[in-house]
Amino acid sequence: MDALSTQFDLHITPLRDVNAALHAPGVSGEFVIDNPAGAHNVAVGLNAPVTVTVNGHVGYYAAGMNQHADITIDGNAGTGVAENMMSGTVWVKGNASQSAGATAHGGLLVIEGDAAARCGISMKGVDIVVGGNIGHMSAFMAQAGTLVVRGDAGEALGDSIYEARLYVRGEVASLGADCVAKEMRAEHHEELARLLKAAGFGDDDTSAYTRYGSARQLYHFHVDNAASY
Repeated sequence: MDALSTQFDLHITPLRDVNAALHAPGVSGEFVIDNPAGAHNVAVGLNAPVTVTVNGHVGYYAAGMNQHADITIDGNAGTGVAENMMSGTVWVKGNASQSAGATAHGGLLVIEGDAAARCGISMKGVDIVVGGNIGHMSAFMAQAGTLVVRGDAGEALGDSIYEARLYVRGEVASLGADCVAKEMRAEHHEELARLLKAAGFGDDDTSAYTRYGSARQLYHFHVDNAASY
């Protein structure tokens, strides 16, 4: 631990007090949280350029609504990690449960292991890089941002997708409604390479990835289908 960092032990200090310290006006610096023991809502709603390291597994909604902070979880994360994050970085060293990065507007979410179902659901501008596999219904109604998957994707990937970009290196069990494979142009190789490097996977060959996106058939009005609306 850095001698200048502030350390909390959740076996001693209540989580409410820890989160309050991280929300203090003008807060800055580095913080370490030990013994989270699967606690929910760890380091939520941060709105300052602090660095937080959580040594252990966390429960629901860790690092949710993050702004500006760089948060590392040295373990696994429960449902909704980095949900609705706006900026900053959330880095999960282990696996993540369902709905990782849900509705997130910005920033970078890295999950070194696997992510369960609905990863990136309704994402609105976040960049997500998953080192392993993702579960079913990931990127459902994804509106903007980028999801990179170094492993395989489950069923119904990108169902009802809008303008988010998906890059998958492994197999895709099935594509959701209106999601199709697309050409990898130079700008896509550049974007993918940048995100892989940022997530520590810079040695990957971008040509091994397939890009997926919207066929743009669901969100345009077609007069021939007027009776169906």
